[in-house]
Amino acid sequence: MNKPHSLYIGLMSGTSLDGIDAVLARIGPDGEASAQAAISTPFAPELRKALFELQRPGPNELHREKQAGNALALAYAQAVSLLLKETGLQSSDIVALGAHGQTIRHQPELGDGLAYTHQTLNPALLAEKTRIDVIADFRSRDLAAGGHGAPLVPAFHAQQFSSARNLAILNIGGIANLTLLPCNGVVTGFDCGPGNILMDAWIAEHQGNAFDQNGAWALQGKAHEALLTKLLADPFFAKAPPKSTGRDDFHLRWLQENIGDENINTEDVQATLLHLTAHCALADLTHHAPQTHQLIVCGGGAKNTALMNLLKEKAQQFFEQPLEITSSASIGIDPQLVEGLAFAWLAWAHKEKRPANLPAVTGAKGLRILGAYYPA
Repeated sequence: MNKPHSLYIGLMSGTSLDGIDAVLARIGPDGEASAQAAISTPFAPELRKALFELQRPGPNELHREKQAGNALALAYAQAVSLLLKETGLQSSDIVALGAHGQTIRHQPELGDGLAYTHQTLNPALLAEKTRIDVIADFRSRDLAAGGHGAPLVPAFHAQQFSSARNLAILNIGGIANLTLLPCNGVVTGFDCGPGNILMDAWIAEHQGNAFDQNGAWALQGKAHEALLTKLLADPFFAKAPPKSTGRDDFHLRWLQENIGDENINTEDVQATLLHLTAHCALADLTHHAPQTHQLIVCGGGAKNTALMNLLKEKAQQFFEQPLEITSSASIGIDPQLVEGLAFAWLAWAHKEKRPANLPAVTGAKGLRILGAYYPA
């Protein structure tokens, strides 16, 4: 058994492909988790390029994917080293690392035993370099049980954010996902659509920037209603949960195909994408949890001032009663660190042999212990 309180590290590199978050978590015997320290490191340009190119089919994929997995393990190890140095801890002080890896394919609906999800990483190399137990490959067990393997964070949200109010958590990374936490009822959750992924891709294509700081470029444009309607006609948005998505569904080519021959100002497209992210989250929230009192936003999108303001503005159109919308920072958790903290918690759950999926979220046949263990 663990000590009354134990230290874990969560490692997260998300769909946005912007870098690595390493979070030191103190986790109690009942799973209560608190972030003790954290660092964020950007991807080296060559690693980001390699991971981005693996998002679609290409030549010599197997070799390139294995090389990228090794490089990611080394980058994770470097992040762990920096975090330990900053905190004055040793490898032996850490029970385990929870390492998500980088999703490069997500195909949960192929059916007949053919569904799969793949996160590239070399967990054995990560364990070797850090001398810390590594828990990785969290999604496969849920997928084997008939689930989507995603989203995984709702179980952690239920542990961390439970309230006497009808609460929802909106995590806006590359993809946006909702966790619904009714004060009386079953916890549910699902991916609701693009988060930052399309906005990042569009501004990179036309401005050469990795992301739209505070939505400043989007604010220079105006949402193109016809394009927004066309984007929202994608079959994903009409799906009932459980549902999950990723770059397989939403990418720059998808956007360009929807724009077609329309002559739309680039800043208007960016404004439309901002509205798309806000609309799909609020539409799903009002459809599945209309009695929600508070929406807590986390992930990188919570730091996009224009997006947060738009969510508050649009909420008045979607909800009859007031909906309080706040960043997780308002309750003392840096929105950028919630997912890293979640993967530290998932490593703890694996070590404690506690199931960490929610069948109502993923569609799995039942509760399962998630992750694969790579000893130091």
